[in-house]
Amino acid sequence: MADDRIPTHLWVTAHLRSCSAQGIPAVVIHSGERMGGSVMLKIYAPPDRCRLLSLTRTLDGKLTWYSAHKEDHIDEAEAEKRIAKAIGRDPDLWVVEIEPGGRSHPFEELP
Repeated sequence: MADDRIPTHLWVTAHLRSCSAQGIPAVVIHSGERMGGSVMLKIYAPPDRCRLLSLTRTLDGKLTWYSAHKEDHIDEAEAEKRIAKAIGRDPDLWVVEIEPGGRSHPFEELP
């Protein structure tokens, strides 16, 4: 059976281009496995707060974001520790940092 999912590197690239077109700063801070790596978002909220979201699939196969922490926001140093730990567990992980400035961003829209 063929897997018709979009390769991760194309999915990430498309969303980065959409961010760029909307003037939303976004950058890959860790490149994972090109075809099927997981994705984590580091959503920066100035001055030094952020949220971490991980992309997962529900039991019925739909993509969804879930928070990687209980708090609404965590400080950036804590986020970096959690990112490093996540990469240690899964070196195929993609990590994208985004600064939406309170606006919605293309990563919120899932196929």
